Amino acid sequence: MPEGDTVYRTAAVLAEALVSRVLTGGELRHPRLSTVELRGRTVLGTRTVGKHLFLRFSTNLSFRSHLAMDGVWQVAAARTRWRRPAHQARAVLMTEDVQAIGFLLQEMDLVATPDEDRLVAHLGPDLLDPRWGPTHAAEAVARLGSDPAREIGVALLDQRVLAGVGNVFKAEICFVLGVSPWTPVSDVDLDRAVAVSRDLLDRNKLTTDRVTTGDPRRDRRLWVYGRRTTPCLVCGGKIVAATQGSDVQERIAYFCPVCQPGPVAH
Repeated sequence: MPEGDTVYRTAAVLAEALVSRVLTGGELRHPRLSTVELRGRTVLGTRTVGKHLFLRFSTNLSFRSHLAMDGVWQVAAARTRWRRPAHQARAVLMTEDVQAIGFLLQEMDLVATPDEDRLVAHLGPDLLDPRWGPTHAAEAVARLGSDPAREIGVALLDQRVLAGVGNVFKAEICFVLGVSPWTPVSDVDLDRAVAVSRDLLDRNKLTTDRVTTGDPRRDRRLWVYGRRTTPCLVCGGKIVAATQGSDVQERIAYFCPVCQPGPVAH
């Protein structure tokens, strides 16, 4: 599933394929955007903020999209057959020799490039911000600790707190911290939580297979996420999966009750 690392890597692939090239064709298949002419514009660069991806074009124009749960970009040689049905295409960008097709994209917008920040102003610090430093870390810690009674697993998924963490990294971060996802924020070392979050996303931002354990073997890449049928890599105990959150925020939380002591699902 697309999380901050996936979006960052997608932007890097798009940049390599499109930057400094002139579009010979461009369609944005959205009622508000379909009349905008992209043909003839030069692609100037990409930018990511958490799970949001910006493509920048000449004449100060930026296209923002979100991969949500199912979105993906396919980059291939021009006239290559698409790997997904045409009705799923939301953005079609063509140069003389390359095509970039965005399938099932969400939250599509076109804005003047100087106005990009307006679309992401609600987000917390971007864990993959190339300018990341002590100020970003301090703000992230402050936001994470603003509701001490909140469950750490829920807080980590809140993009207004930290931008970039999804359900996979939530599970892995909690394991590395040695806390149950239901542990109150007040009982968690928040400086370490932010540092671990940043480190895990940063280490995976340009890889196709996520590895949080340091072991790239297929069945040992992740500590707990998705490991319903395989034992904990540390203690050998059973990994448990339970629902956390409610309504649209409901997610499956994976954890090891032995290595991650603390509250569990009610």
